[in-house]
Amino acid sequence: MTATVTAAPAAERSTQSWAYALILAATGVALGVSGVPAPLYGLYQKQWHFSPLTTTVVFAVYAVAALAAVLVSGRISDVVGRKPVLLAAFVTMVVGLVVFLFADDVAMLLVARALHGLAVGSTVVAGAAALLDLRPQRGARTGQLSGVVFNVGMAVAILGSALLAQYVPYPLRTPYVTITILCLLVGIGVVAMEETHTARSAGPVRISKPAVPQEIRGDFWFSALGVMASWSVLGVLLSLYPTLAAQQTGVHNLVFGGAVVAATATAGALVQLVAAGVPARRAAIIGDTGMAIALVLTIPALDTHNWLVVLLAGVVLGSTFGLGFGGSLRHLSNVVPPTKRGETMSAYYLLAYTAMALPTVLAGWAASTWGMSHIFPWFVVVVAAACLVAAGIGVRGNRAAV
Repeated sequence: MTATVTAAPAAERSTQSWAYALILAATGVALGVSGVPAPLYGLYQKQWHFSPLTTTVVFAVYAVAALAAVLVSGRISDVVGRKPVLLAAFVTMVVGLVVFLFADDVAMLLVARALHGLAVGSTVVAGAAALLDLRPQRGARTGQLSGVVFNVGMAVAILGSALLAQYVPYPLRTPYVTITILCLLVGIGVVAMEETHTARSAGPVRISKPAVPQEIRGDFWFSALGVMASWSVLGVLLSLYPTLAAQQTGVHNLVFGGAVVAATATAGALVQLVAAGVPARRAAIIGDTGMAIALVLTIPALDTHNWLVVLLAGVVLGSTFGLGFGGSLRHLSNVVPPTKRGETMSAYYLLAYTAMALPTVLAGWAASTWGMSHIFPWFVVVVAAACLVAAGIGVRGNRAAV
């Protein structure tokens, strides 16, 4: 996620040296909140007897709400400040966690996920703005650290949620109580933090209208197809894949499903960290191509029914995901005209969140009809083809530039 924001003048930047680390931690915790339910969907499914389609709809509600937050929260934070947006986001996060704690039907899950989509989207965008306020000359490094923190936060939360649900009483309550405490601690830190953006922007709050400048349309579609392919994988990975991995390996311990997703996210974080020096277009092409190969390899990996092979396949997929997504985002950030950044990134994330939500819901519908093990290979083929198309556009753009 990213946003078009206005950096504060040098004289306005906070003297609190810990604020930068706090905001990074806040974004990590927020992404952790989004990942906590992932290992628990199977339990909800068993206890409440709903279908994979319902699971994916619950997940998709989060993506839609997060998109809405991404489109407006940057502008809101320009007008009212970063701190009020971050505080409101963490209050909303805690309310969503309370709804999860008392959830006894699917409707409450939908409400909780919608609240978390709004809260996480707002935290990421306002947090990115605050980080830019604090260290405006280190935007590339901040973007890299943010990407790592996003993945690490999600990995730790998913694995921690699985461990608590498996080995501690009240599996559908304890993970939410634990991360609620973390949210409250971060919220206290935000209360103590000085406002990073004291120069308010005038004018009404508007949604950034999605648009793509004519001169970068080829670059845009190269980046957009890459993120659409990778985020559609992310949607299925967080909603349906842990259950499929458990079915295929016969390992029904929740920690295994959580470890598969956590290992994938961790690999993505590490690759983004070490590949920062690789040119963005090259990283995206390699990542998109590798993701297509890694996706196809998940099919024979699942067919081995060996938990270690499935786990290793997840690591390979996460590595290529990190390279492809990180490279695509860096490439688009490099080529988009500064005056068109808001509308271009709105278009980018509109496609990204649509790709996360719609294929996931379609996969859930197909899994409810024919079974996840039967439709997963078809899903893999379609997404792998999209990855290769994105890589092809990137290669063609390289040749045109020569």
